[in-house]
Amino acid sequence: MLSSPNTLLWRGLLAVVVGVVSVAWPGITIGAFAILFAFYAFIAAAMDGSRAFSSDRVGPVLGWLLLALLSIAAAIGALAWPGITALALTLWIGAWALVTGVMEIALAFQRGEKAGERARFVLNGLVSVALAFVLFVRPDVGAVSLATVFGLFSLVHGTSCIFASFEARRAHEDVGHTEPAGV
Repeated sequence: MLSSPNTLLWRGLLAVVVGVVSVAWPGITIGAFAILFAFYAFIAAAMDGSRAFSSDRVGPVLGWLLLALLSIAAAIGALAWPGITALALTLWIGAWALVTGVMEIALAFQRGEKAGERARFVLNGLVSVALAFVLFVRPDVGAVSLATVFGLFSLVHGTSCIFASFEARRAHEDVGHTEPAGV
């Protein structure tokens, strides 16, 4: 079973690998985003279609079939028009980065963290908000720029997770080495 420090370490290492690939091969990264979205949409369509035929009432059948058809249309659209898909993903990632950044900044001041940990939360939050700002202000810069910026974001975030893993491991070891009072 993965402990919290191990989970942070693996999450950080994965983010660093994704960051390196995104910076080194941005075109491949954007193509992968569009294909992954199409794959997800096809799977969602299959699941919704199976739900439609497992219901015993007409209302849910039509609703699930409509969702399945919309998912199929989205998947085909993503494969047929990867540029539009990249723009939509750009705006979606911008919204995600904005919400994530604001939450990290807010959490930095609500948790009882040490100054260094608080600074790390604020720095991660500011990087997320900056990413969102760039993506909202200039979505026309293209998918290649998004992949590069996403890669740089992943490198910063991954490095932060790796350092957080070491801090959590050290804190866990410090707790394990304390002796009970009176011994």
